[in-house]
Amino acid sequence: MLPHLDERQRRLYLASEADALGHGGIATVARLAEVSESTIARGRDELAGGAPVLRRVRRAGGGRRPAAERDRGLVPVLEALIEPREVDDPVSPLRWTTVSLRDLARELTAAGHPISAPVVGKLLRSMGFSLQGMAKTRAGSHVPDRDAQFRHINATAERFLAQGLPVVSVDAKKKEPIGDFARAGRTYRPKGAPITAPDHDFVDPDTPIAIPYGIYDLGQDTGWVNVGTDRNTAAFAVASIRRWWNEQGQQDYPNASRLLITADSGGANSADSHLFKKDLAALADEWGLTITVLHFPTGTSKWNKVEHRLFSRITHSLRGRPLTSYEVLLRSITATRTSTGLTVNAALDENDYPTGRILTKDERKAILQRIQRDEFHGEWNYTIAPYDPQTAPSPEPDRAKAPPIPAEATHLLTHPALTGMSREQFDRLVEELEPCRRVLAEAEREKRKGINRRGYNPGFGFLDHRHRVLAAVLSRRNTVTLTLTARLLGRDRNTLSYHAHRTMPLLAFAAAPDITAAITQRRRTRPPRTIDALQDVIADYESNIKSGSS
Repeated sequence: MLPHLDERQRRLYLASEADALGHGGIATVARLAEVSESTIARGRDELAGGAPVLRRVRRAGGGRRPAAERDRGLVPVLEALIEPREVDDPVSPLRWTTVSLRDLARELTAAGHPISAPVVGKLLRSMGFSLQGMAKTRAGSHVPDRDAQFRHINATAERFLAQGLPVVSVDAKKKEPIGDFARAGRTYRPKGAPITAPDHDFVDPDTPIAIPYGIYDLGQDTGWVNVGTDRNTAAFAVASIRRWWNEQGQQDYPNASRLLITADSGGANSADSHLFKKDLAALADEWGLTITVLHFPTGTSKWNKVEHRLFSRITHSLRGRPLTSYEVLLRSITATRTSTGLTVNAALDENDYPTGRILTKDERKAILQRIQRDEFHGEWNYTIAPYDPQTAPSPEPDRAKAPPIPAEATHLLTHPALTGMSREQFDRLVEELEPCRRVLAEAEREKRKGINRRGYNPGFGFLDHRHRVLAAVLSRRNTVTLTLTARLLGRDRNTLSYHAHRTMPLLAFAAAPDITAAITQRRRTRPPRTIDALQDVIADYESNIKSGSS
């Protein structure tokens, strides 16, 4: 029986056997059980004193003392290693390592506190620590009126649903590579026979990708996923919405006159995307529906219903097995179900949606005229109605082109008294600088590639190369004020100043010495400000020429 008893039970059992033997029983039992006589004697005393039923083997205070009691400095050193305020200290020995039990035990032992990893775990639990992962609960920068926008979206959606109108939540899921690639998650398989995948996933540019764009219908609790194979652009986003309406939406809402779309503020359906709004306007004209769009503020896309009512369930359906083909992806998405009755349809979209679409200034203006912005944050909330010729705003008249520059003004300003060279020399200068102008223009075009053109365009009027050179020469020589030159040429002074300063560096490429000398010669006195003063300068020059020749 002894192997089946604990320490206290053995002691009491052997004491009872010794009492049954009488005198000499303690020595006999101690010899047979191979224990000390003092152990049996202590058990007999416990029985004689009426040993109570205990929940522990040893009496209170027995056994080795805990490590924290044996080493009073152990807990403070452990707290210094584990506490976040100390981990951020760059001199902490565990600043750049994972704080595991073995790492902590090794550092404590090196600091003069020998301890094992299991004991470190017990100490941490007694101190109120537990093993935890990171929690993604900290929001980003607080957008003004973020909560008010949430309430606005909720109230508008409830109003649409109460009227039986469609309310959909849209967004694009992350791209999925198609092929033999490992995926996160677990599925039930025969024991010891998991689905295998390569130990490394190398996705090259030729790897097919899938771009699931989801449309979740809040009223019907149904989802539609348009799986694209090209790029996630505004055209693809609107094409996905069009496909949902044509194949499912108009069947669920045959009498609908309005549609509410909730989307985030980034990506293909960005709140700042004119392309998205332009394609939505075409969609409104095609269907005859008034489309209202409500965007979630920046950094709050997780509150969009499509994320946690559709995409989360699709991710659950795609877990634990590779997406070897588009067919596997479509079947997995279509098989998505929930206990609340969610059904999902999916279709493959192999159309091309190239990037680089650019709208002209007139197209942007036409889009802004079509959009009716809400009073509350119109940049997030707006409505696009079908085009109605009777209520559509009349197009703005085209701005008149600048009138041609009078030949008399050009002839007057190219006078040798003002340019310092004959008109033939000036024409030769214009021809010499033409190749330099082309090189400079090409360099500027290369520099502007990929830059937002809206921020680059200075907004100044057009001026031909000949008059640019003329304005630069007159400005360099200080022979005529820019204000008077602009008035004679029929142009704005700012336009003339802009082109003159941009052309002035080209004058350094003048080859003829006489032309270079004329350009660098600057008038020291105040230039003429009126036409009469300009005529006097020319008259003085001609009289000096005549007197010199005579």
